[in-house]
Amino acid sequence: MDTPNLLHYLLSRAPLWLPVIVITILALWAGAHALLYKRDHVAAFGWLATCLLFPLAGPLLYYLFGVNRIRTRARQLNIPSSSGVPRPQLAADREMLKEAELPLGAQVTAQVSLATPFPLCNGNSIEVLHNGEQAYPAMLSAIAAARRQILLSSYIFDNDAIGNDFVEALVSAVHGGVEVRVLIDGVGEHYSWRRIGPLLSRRGVTVARFLPPLLVPPQVNFNLRNHRKVLVIDGHTAFTGGMNISARHCTGKPGVAHPVQDLHFCLQGPSSRQLWQVFADDWLFVTKEMLLMPDGGKANTGAAICRVVSDGPNEDIDTLPMLLNGVISSARRRIAIMTPYFLPPQGLISALQAAAMRGVDVKIILPGRNNLPFVHWAMRRVLPELIRRGVRVYYQPPPFAHSKLCLIDDYYALLGSANLDPRSLALNFEVMVEVFDRSLVTTLEAHCQRLLQQSREITGADFSRQGLPSRLRDAFCWLFSSYM
Repeated sequence: MDTPNLLHYLLSRAPLWLPVIVITILALWAGAHALLYKRDHVAAFGWLATCLLFPLAGPLLYYLFGVNRIRTRARQLNIPSSSGVPRPQLAADREMLKEAELPLGAQVTAQVSLATPFPLCNGNSIEVLHNGEQAYPAMLSAIAAARRQILLSSYIFDNDAIGNDFVEALVSAVHGGVEVRVLIDGVGEHYSWRRIGPLLSRRGVTVARFLPPLLVPPQVNFNLRNHRKVLVIDGHTAFTGGMNISARHCTGKPGVAHPVQDLHFCLQGPSSRQLWQVFADDWLFVTKEMLLMPDGGKANTGAAICRVVSDGPNEDIDTLPMLLNGVISSARRRIAIMTPYFLPPQGLISALQAAAMRGVDVKIILPGRNNLPFVHWAMRRVLPELIRRGVRVYYQPPPFAHSKLCLIDDYYALLGSANLDPRSLALNFEVMVEVFDRSLVTTLEAHCQRLLQQSREITGADFSRQGLPSRLRDAFCWLFSSYM
């Protein structure tokens, strides 16, 4: 067959072979994309096999569920990132810990968070605040004492009695000539039926929302959430932890529906200025306004050595999982973890198992009754493999415990807004504070011991008695743990 006839023959049958070529190219492209960009080799192999074995459905499924749009979207938004910043102060950090007479383990621990741009800073004081009964009066008092600037960021800011107390305090500060900036998460604001943002705006408070869902232009960033809780007063006093602004955190008040117990912390000293920078970066992204840090402020007020660690899907590396794996691996005597949602990545599970097997006393304290039943069921699927390796797990009684805490030996505490679940470790923007201070760790260890006395230890026998239907339910919920 001569060339013109061959060309005519191929073109005449184009409707038959052209779709086959297109589908084959798409399958090969999707498989190559999975090979190049999937961090986990098992996931990469699974997607590659799916795309090649099912060349029509495989690429479509990979496009819908396999591509990590969260990290890509966050980077496209130009959200400030803390990764890639050089840390020339490593030697100075080690020397600071040595002068504080902290053990070698503390110096090892300090080296695992090199992704944060903030150095260790000494001269901090930290006050532990239990529930809304202690946290909110302290925060409101600090707002009332502000003279130059108030920066407040919250995932949830309910329009209830507590929320209105904060509104009145902020409005009073504005009338007193104080610069006030309030940042609320664009999805978290809708947890309250009557949103607090419009009320703040009407009363003269400058308020902004972090990535609110919009119809025009279309923006549905449900997974890019700012989960940070930060209040900074005049650049020298800061509050952070797990507590939103809501009456539900006042566990002692009668009539509060679904009370939530939690820990919050008041920090004074240089660490407050690091938290100021975290807020300022978020505010710059949302509003394009560059804030100025107030001059002066209080001198060093305590003996705690601190460092702020910010994390989010815009980072080039997984800062919090890396940090947690490092500090757990540095433990020599004990580890205590308190979290409301415990769905850690396999690397963190292995680190906890290894710690328990080398003789470290590892305790994980979880809520006995979770506010999200499907998360509670998924968590149950993870626990048996930890318990089999010597990790001790406890359920504390109601009300629902929302505290986030990690204690290492007698010198290190990690506190802040992040849970140990995929949403906090990969999807949300979080802020944590590393604290090297024996006094604080002793106080928090005593708090954990009080809770343990009220809690029930979960053993392998609890799971061996579990029926097949509930085991299947737990496993089914666990399948979706990456989206919880």
